[in-house]
Amino acid sequence: MTITKRFWISLLFSLPMLINMILMPFGWMLPGGNWTQLALTTVIMLVSARPFWQSAWASFNKHHSNMDTLVAIGTVTAYVYSIYAMATNQAVFFESAAFVTTFVLLGQVFEERMRNNASNAVEKLVDLQAKDAEVMRDGKLVKIPLSEVIVGDIIRVKPGEKVAVDGTITDGTSTIDESMVTGESMPVEKKTGDKVIGSTINSNGTFMFKADKVGDDTMLSQIVELVKKAQNSHAPIQNLTDKVSDIFVPTVLILSILTFLVWYVFLDASVANSLIFAVSVVVIACPCALGLATPTALMVGTGRSAKMGILIKNGEVLEAVNDVKTVVFDKTGTITVGKPEVTDIVGDEKEVLAFATGLEQFSEHPLASAIVKKADNSNISVPKVSQFKALEGKGVEAVVAGKQAFVGNDKLLADVDIDDNMKQQVIKLQEEAKTVVFVGVENKVIGLIAIQDAPKDTSKEAIADLKARGLKTVMLTGDNQRVAQAIASQVGIDSVIADVLPSDKADHVKALQQDGKVAFVGDGINDAPALTVADVGIAMGSGTDIAIESGGIVLVKNDLRDVDRALALSKKTFNRIKLNLFWAFIYNVLGIPVAAGLFFGIGLSLSPELAGLAMAFSSLSVVTSSMLLNKAKITSKARVAV
Repeated sequence: MTITKRFWISLLFSLPMLINMILMPFGWMLPGGNWTQLALTTVIMLVSARPFWQSAWASFNKHHSNMDTLVAIGTVTAYVYSIYAMATNQAVFFESAAFVTTFVLLGQVFEERMRNNASNAVEKLVDLQAKDAEVMRDGKLVKIPLSEVIVGDIIRVKPGEKVAVDGTITDGTSTIDESMVTGESMPVEKKTGDKVIGSTINSNGTFMFKADKVGDDTMLSQIVELVKKAQNSHAPIQNLTDKVSDIFVPTVLILSILTFLVWYVFLDASVANSLIFAVSVVVIACPCALGLATPTALMVGTGRSAKMGILIKNGEVLEAVNDVKTVVFDKTGTITVGKPEVTDIVGDEKEVLAFATGLEQFSEHPLASAIVKKADNSNISVPKVSQFKALEGKGVEAVVAGKQAFVGNDKLLADVDIDDNMKQQVIKLQEEAKTVVFVGVENKVIGLIAIQDAPKDTSKEAIADLKARGLKTVMLTGDNQRVAQAIASQVGIDSVIADVLPSDKADHVKALQQDGKVAFVGDGINDAPALTVADVGIAMGSGTDIAIESGGIVLVKNDLRDVDRALALSKKTFNRIKLNLFWAFIYNVLGIPVAAGLFFGIGLSLSPELAGLAMAFSSLSVVTSSMLLNKAKITSKARVAV
């Protein structure tokens, strides 16, 4: 039976006793008197309160106590004593057992509703998926269900229609509203060769695209899965809550017994009154709000970040972000656009391009793609290549047109001749923030290819945001020191670590961790080890699958400014968790003395039912505090609020 049904049953059977309490001073009595109360409370105990007993008993068998232990003991004590009191013609308080159960369930209903709202916000994305697609089959366009679309299908999208799956445009142009996935409010212009995301809405053009990812592999499906995992994860601080509960519950039970003994033995109170104080202590101390503090804030924070195009994978990331001192960036595709272009060729252009293209035609590296593109535009014929060999972090070598040739960076130049004029050209190009690729034949450099990958328009602003927060920024790249320094100067990076082999990136991150926690931002396969080693790995959404899998945070929009937003929102969420825990714990600590009757002499006391109501409102306050995260301003010291 659901929590909501249990609550409504408990409320329905409690209402007659509530009416009885209100009207009793006016001479009205509940028909059937104590027998009716017994019957009503018994239904509540058997139907609504039973899961509390089961949970408490299961914990007891494992030599633990939990929040349900206090609720079970409080309600059972009130119920059993009332039966005894009824048999001996003493005052009963069945209503206490009934109302405590009702109010505890009320708090749990608040929690469940909030969980559902958080989950539904994500599930609505799934509902936005197209139901069918217009696919090219046997030379004809036919409409088929989305489930039948396969990778490689050519799909047509007309104005106003939804993009069925993730893919690449093969023909046509348009603007697409991607806000439901990336959080980007402005429509994005798309042309042949551009990627499109499933479930986004086509605006004004008709285009054809090839399906790259379908079903659970689409970006939308992965986003939904990541957010679900994050909302069900635990921040390490939750372990502290669990430990506190393990100590807190037995302590409360001891205090409850002491309360009973003090009132009954030393203050000559009746058994009934002493028991009321004892039960009130048990009920008011139930740390339900303590249990809600972390998961509710975690759900709201990760849900909001997803709407902004920032996927936070788990609670551990939230906690680690709070102590980050240094943010380390990969260069290509992270700080820069990731689409380098050939700007200069030194030497015989046709010969240099021919050898370089022959070597780089099978590489997926962005620099290789730039060389191949330049050769295509220049109509360079590609010579025959054999004995191809990749040299990690250096380049490639092979036999081209019968000659031993190589293409790569200056790490290949140890045993190679290069004239002084070319050396000067290298320095000049590197100081212009251009990456220089050396092309050599038979141990002699025959030419240079200068490639430039400009910084993203938002990189400088993003770095300024992070520095305004007092964070140190570092660029970690395999590129040459001069080129890296030139890019760093353009965007405002504090320090540069250049000439780093892909396999060594993780080691440099470990070295930086000696001075405090490190966040690493990257997008490539070679960034995966560093993303994993860093305290917080932040992967660009345009990156490789392995990089995205390795990151703890994924930036769907590929906007570097979202690094600052991700850190700000993570800190905001974690601080809200700490605030919730503080108030939940303080509430319990302050409520126990009142429930124990310490202030009874000045007319201040709590009956079990009022203690239950107060406890329900403490849970509500924690849930409300967490929900307010949706309204909290995510600000940068260098920019206005989001």
